[in-house]
Amino acid sequence: MKELILDILIRGGMILTISKDKDIIEKGDVGIRDGKIVFVNDSKSHHTVSMAKETIDARGSLVMPGLVNTHTHLPMICFRGLADDLPLTEWLTNHIFPAEAAFVNREFCRAGARLAIAEMILSGTTTFCDAYFYPGSIAHAAIESGMRGVVCAGFTDFPAPGNPDPSKNMDIAQAFIDRWQAASPLITPALFCHAPYTCSPATYQDIKEVARRSNTLFMTHLSETQEEVSDIKERYGNTPLLHLHALGILDEHTVAVHCNWLDEEELTIMADYDTKVSHNPESSMKLAAGIASIPEMLAQGITVGLGTDGCASNNDLDLMQEMGAAARLHKVAALDPTVMDAQTVVEMATIGGAKVLGLETIVGCIEPGKKADIILLDLNQPHLTPLYNPYSQVVYAASGSDVSTVIIDGKVIMKDRTIRTMDIAAAMETVRDISRHIADSGGAPRRYP
Repeated sequence: MKELILDILIRGGMILTISKDKDIIEKGDVGIRDGKIVFVNDSKSHHTVSMAKETIDARGSLVMPGLVNTHTHLPMICFRGLADDLPLTEWLTNHIFPAEAAFVNREFCRAGARLAIAEMILSGTTTFCDAYFYPGSIAHAAIESGMRGVVCAGFTDFPAPGNPDPSKNMDIAQAFIDRWQAASPLITPALFCHAPYTCSPATYQDIKEVARRSNTLFMTHLSETQEEVSDIKERYGNTPLLHLHALGILDEHTVAVHCNWLDEEELTIMADYDTKVSHNPESSMKLAAGIASIPEMLAQGITVGLGTDGCASNNDLDLMQEMGAAARLHKVAALDPTVMDAQTVVEMATIGGAKVLGLETIVGCIEPGKKADIILLDLNQPHLTPLYNPYSQVVYAASGSDVSTVIIDGKVIMKDRTIRTMDIAAAMETVRDISRHIADSGGAPRRYP
């Protein structure tokens, strides 16, 4: 028997560990100290706890790893509902790009990120990966909220908010990495080239060079629509994936987002280079962009995580809902109810997402030594009763509003649906003010019956 003094003791819950042994503990305890998990026990405890600064009664709850959202554009929450029911090119070119040019600034990004982080915490996400303008503002918002984030500086070939001179892309990329690489244990800096149709071959190679010499993650939208594939073939004589392959961009530290239009040859190349994938099914469905071949990717050993994309194209950040959408979409696409089973989808939203972001050694499962990024779902509800299989319950019945408690880096960020680290009412009102300014400036289309 070992006596421990804990910061947090989670007691008596059903634990979905997502560990390598895939243990489900019917009734157990989790001990947390100094931000890390120190033990995971069944009800026959092997430890004597002399003191815990905070004890969480998890009876009637499902205890599981925090969710990992592998692709977001957090400040775009300010554009939620601005331009819906449109094809991607029209949505992006005629609505989003002009709105960003007119309204996005540092304060916009910080305010949007705060509200987006609140939405993610409330629905069980404990780690996000974001790509947007003024990334330092997003990193600061995450730190203030106690949220873990991979924050990407984004790049295109045209002037953008916070980066009016694309000729300085490499310097900006390196300065961002240098500023944030050791600034906070919650923040991991990374780099993002928007897409093959907005970034030249030189831009891709320059930003990837910075990523390689800094040993950091590189991300890009890729093969999101058929139109993109046709456009890149016309410009460069290759599909988007083969284009990046020829440029030397693909490796184990590259993450491709969407990947809705890849053929068998391209999947083989991705697997050979260990390039990762962020799957964003709800955004792709809403924009009618396509359906990624996720079952085939998984069969080839490609690492896949789930993402929500931004609130301008989804329109929410609820990764619980995203899990259900991912499972159902691929079943109907394949006309096979056995594909994308619930356990596979939960793993994509936890340890799979952690692997995509290069964080699998610290988050993604509940086991000793990992960072204590843990969520509790309240099972004592009609729509979660009865319970036979916790994986199925999470994917097919649960929603973000079922999350009662969120712990990140060993700190209780939310308890009983109350976030301890921010004033949500104030965050909402700030974004409402931004939306009123956008609407008054003619930025919001009015399509009321």
